[in-house]
Amino acid sequence: MDPEEARPQRFILAMKGHPGSGKTTLARFLAASLGCPLIDKDDVRDSTFTIESQLESNATIQKLLNELSYQVLWRMVKTQLSLGLSVVIDSPLSHRAHFDRLVNLAKSFPGTQLVVVECEPKNEGEWRRRLENRGKNGCDGSWHKPSTWQDMERLLEGYNGRTNYDVGEVPKLVLDTTAIDVKVTEHVEVVLRFLDACAH
Repeated sequence: MDPEEARPQRFILAMKGHPGSGKTTLARFLAASLGCPLIDKDDVRDSTFTIESQLESNATIQKLLNELSYQVLWRMVKTQLSLGLSVVIDSPLSHRAHFDRLVNLAKSFPGTQLVVVECEPKNEGEWRRRLENRGKNGCDGSWHKPSTWQDMERLLEGYNGRTNYDVGEVPKLVLDTTAIDVKVTEHVEVVLRFLDACAH
């Protein structure tokens, strides 16, 4: 059987992982390989910069704009699914409520399979190097992302372990995307095989 025919009729491939873990790079390769839309939460969050810059920024405003970014994300996912398209979603998926929203979206479109690919950075040195290089290079969106290792540590402390939740029966693949001896294309092949296995 053709691997593409073996895959679910429609799927939501949800990336999960902390900033700097390599999930965006992998998400872009996967979307290109699968020929389906990539919906990046940071694209939406980056677009709120003008609003935030015009307001007296505080924790409440930042939280509201971040939540707005997710609401837009869900709407875009729903639109693509309604067109019969599969999607790759690039977001931290750090809160259980966001995962539950994806579960409900998948259920609302019969024949849709939700699959989670978690990027778990086991090489802390490489993770830190990537994160800090991104901060030094002034990449787009760095104003709302951790740009130093100290920022990352504060973010992880704030999560207090809540990012490690049980996804139940939803298929989940965990990859070490900081393994320097593994190319991103190799990770892509592993994910594609995982998708094929999920179809069965």
